[in-house]
Amino acid sequence: MADSQNAPEGLEIPDDPAADEAVLTDPTDAPPIVGGPEEDEAADESDASGDSWITEGLGALDPDNAGPGAAAFFDVDNTIMRGSSIVALARGMADRDYFTTGEVMDFTWKQLKFVMSGRENLDDMAEATENGLQFVKGREPAEIREMAEQAYDEHMVGRLWAGTVELAEAHKALGHDVWLISATPVEVADVIARRLDLTGGLGTIAEIEDDRYTGKLSGVPLHGEAKAAAIEQIAAEHNLDMSRCAAYSDSANDVPMLSAVGHPVAINPDGALRSHAKSEGWPIRDYRIRGKESVRKGVPAAAAAGLAAGAAVGVAKAISVIRGRA
Repeated sequence: MADSQNAPEGLEIPDDPAADEAVLTDPTDAPPIVGGPEEDEAADESDASGDSWITEGLGALDPDNAGPGAAAFFDVDNTIMRGSSIVALARGMADRDYFTTGEVMDFTWKQLKFVMSGRENLDDMAEATENGLQFVKGREPAEIREMAEQAYDEHMVGRLWAGTVELAEAHKALGHDVWLISATPVEVADVIARRLDLTGGLGTIAEIEDDRYTGKLSGVPLHGEAKAAAIEQIAAEHNLDMSRCAAYSDSANDVPMLSAVGHPVAINPDGALRSHAKSEGWPIRDYRIRGKESVRKGVPAAAAAGLAAGAAVGVAKAISVIRGRA
């Protein structure tokens, strides 16, 4: 696997289990609305036999698009995994008594306010990100990288969307580079990318001085237009043809990234992205509605290094689907 790259520059837990549940709930992990018209529409969009609906009709996965010069770019939160990766990291750190109850509650509330506001202003995004960075202020990067590894095993691997992992494996089977492009901390993006054996993970960079995090950003969050700039930079450095590349996201915030490639796909889209995708004719895949086994569950932490077994199944399925269309 290629080395991961950083984002472009210019980017006392309570004893009461009920209290734990209250303060550590992922604010982006609300269940989908069931039984409404969007569910029926999404089911129609994915109405194919077996698992072939996951990859069926995606131009970037056509055998004619095989070979070097193409890449797939995946958002992380609610695209690769269900919920928020930075909250998963915070939960892992909280499990080890890194924070007080008040600190966790304050962080969760601030993240919830930002998520619920739906604001896209870069200054607001930077403020929300720096609120999260207060968790790591004064700590060493090696310590946070280790925490990210543990958080992956304990709070992320069981929340991976199997369908999105399969899409990533299908791209790899065609010889494409596969990148994670996320506003999550680069340390988290890097761990997820490495465990899934992807090309690399780009994320928001925290400022470091004297081998300690300062609690501030280095540059801007990898969000919105910054994601589009990041994938264009990757394309230039790796001689990629953007018309052959694919991008996957759940959020209308990522329309700039999705619009920059020849094959955009909406994954578990929010309302705004769903509407935009329909108007543009972009494919939609919604695992919240289709497939009871869309989230990988029950994967023991000891087997989580690379999600080897699940990835092997994904490769086999992806190759069979691709060969079946050849």
